[in-house]
Amino acid sequence: MKHILFISFILLSSLVTKAQQLSFSDSSIISLITCSPGQEVYEKFGHTAIRIKDPQRGTDVVFNYGIFNFDTPDFYYKFIKGETDYELGVYDTGNFLATYAQRNSLVWEQIINMSTSEKSALVKNMLKNYEPENRLYRYNFVFDNCATRPRDKILATLHGYVKFEEDKEAKTYRQWIGIYVGNDTWLKFGIDLIFGKDADKPTTFTESMFLPEVLMTGFQTAEIHDSNNETRKLISDKTILINKTSEPVIKPQLEVKPFVFSLILLIIGLIISIWDYSRKNYSKLFDSVILIVSGLAGILITYMMFFSIHPLVRNNLNILWLNPLNIILGIIIWFPKLRTPVFFYGIFNITLLIGALFSFALSNQIFNLAAFPIIVLLIVRSTSWFMYLKKRMYKRRSVI
Repeated sequence: MKHILFISFILLSSLVTKAQQLSFSDSSIISLITCSPGQEVYEKFGHTAIRIKDPQRGTDVVFNYGIFNFDTPDFYYKFIKGETDYELGVYDTGNFLATYAQRNSLVWEQIINMSTSEKSALVKNMLKNYEPENRLYRYNFVFDNCATRPRDKILATLHGYVKFEEDKEAKTYRQWIGIYVGNDTWLKFGIDLIFGKDADKPTTFTESMFLPEVLMTGFQTAEIHDSNNETRKLISDKTILINKTSEPVIKPQLEVKPFVFSLILLIIGLIISIWDYSRKNYSKLFDSVILIVSGLAGILITYMMFFSIHPLVRNNLNILWLNPLNIILGIIIWFPKLRTPVFFYGIFNITLLIGALFSFALSNQIFNLAAFPIIVLLIVRSTSWFMYLKKRMYKRRSVI
């Protein structure tokens, strides 16, 4: 992955000087380039760019808002916090397309139906945006990304307003993402954990254009309405620049899906609970592990809710079952003298877990299905621990 990024930066740097001297004639053709999704996580949603081809001057370049660098200091911390900066880069179109041909992605081109003055305005805007002091922008996964930037640049230079055909079945952000990453994958499980209630609000058609292929579909049927009540199509032509070749059928590797994994974990927990009941004791190691892991996940969710500027991560009801305080409980259950605080925390935690189940049932927030067995497991183990401590405390009082 870093090797691909390195090649991309070499291609970019080779055009920096040239891009600053770029100029285009009135015969330029401006188009929207859409690339289908790839295999890497950062490729899952596809890509969008703007192509400017000038046959008269022999210039053919792509303006790409998707440049980022993993080697940026504190990259992952900044990404979690929502402070990742992306950059506008200019590529030779041939080199750009070669990258996606190597990735085996479909690449579509849609010619934008623009007047000479509209083309001139867009070119001027793009060149201004490419000046060193203007290239960086604060990336936002759904509101300001490599698809929404080209869309906004194009729409801002058109004379009139663009009417899109609205999607009759509005989808939420969570549903749109599920289409691209799958609904029972570990990536979707992780996304569902950090996304809050806002991710379940239906998107407008414009909002759904954070996805490149949705943007392409919207542009294809859109119309421009000008002040003279004249109408023209936004797209004058559509072609495929790179075709996806057939790939050899690869035997699917054995992979435990999130729901299956959580179901197995629940079954193990139930067996341990029955065993604990028969021997009148408690399996501290099992509970310590699941409590500490759930607590660590809770810390991440808490941080995202209160400190990250990412959209869609606030008001996250997953905090009801992924409680950060579980880390403390996972440690103090090993100390017999701390049974009293563990007992009362158990009451508090069971209340939160039941609240999570109600939220799950009432669809206050869409939880990942794999979360349900884990919530049930935490309730079973917390209840078992509560009953065990209650008996021990009762016996102790009886002796006294």
